[in-house]
Amino acid sequence: MQRYSLAQKRQGRTVAVVPTMGFLHEGHMSLIDTARENADVVVVTIFVNPTQFGPNEDFDKYPRDLERDRRMCEERGALAIFAPEAREMYPADSSTWVQEEKLSRGMCAKTRPTHFRGVTTVVAKLFNAVLPDVAVFGQKDAQQALILCRMVRDLNFPIRMIIAPIVREADGLAMSSRNKYLSAEERVNALSVSRSLNAARARLEVFPGADLDGLKQEMAAEIQFSGGRVDYIEILDAATLEEPTGDSGRLLIAVAAYYGATRLIDNVLMEKKRK
Repeated sequence: MQRYSLAQKRQGRTVAVVPTMGFLHEGHMSLIDTARENADVVVVTIFVNPTQFGPNEDFDKYPRDLERDRRMCEERGALAIFAPEAREMYPADSSTWVQEEKLSRGMCAKTRPTHFRGVTTVVAKLFNAVLPDVAVFGQKDAQQALILCRMVRDLNFPIRMIIAPIVREADGLAMSSRNKYLSAEERVNALSVSRSLNAARARLEVFPGADLDGLKQEMAAEIQFSGGRVDYIEILDAATLEEPTGDSGRLLIAVAAYYGATRLIDNVLMEKKRK
């Protein structure tokens, strides 16, 4: 992979990477489109990373279809796929980790305490393999995107980070490889996530001084009424992932919820209006 990227750069081409865990959908394709707009060569990485899955999570059943993914990448204009095996990425005696220690404390980390250590470590390794000039990630994984931008800044990776907007189904459900797990009923019920997010944003746009705890309770009630089990609901400063203050510029409204055994995440961003 490194030889390929270096050969491209010797010919004056820039390289963009789109890191994924495979089982690609239109959301991933939009990331490839963004990468093509910002670099000459697009590399898609496909690696279901074992170190970001906790005990009893869905690593073994995570959907995989490399041949389908290859066709989709080729049709969308990606020029290479990097799809290593776990043994190539993690030697048996591997003992080095990359860990961000501030942004990775709340939200998804509350119930998945080792998740982001696995994410930052594998993305650092993928960056060292692909040697990209540009990296494209999706806003759906808002906390992850912020953590990885911080890692790139703090560790001086010579990479331009681009965070692309969430891509949704026609009915508003955020696209995710895990949507495949949802039953027909759960798929309909899961629309309560995007409905509650949009309702919260609309309320704050009209009433910027609305009680945030009360708003989160209303969101939770809608999700639970529709058969969901809330993991977390947060309304935070979008830059710090801390409680909003008078200096906060943007707000992140974020939800993680289970429908059946499937955990879904979604979020919206909005400019914080003065009370």
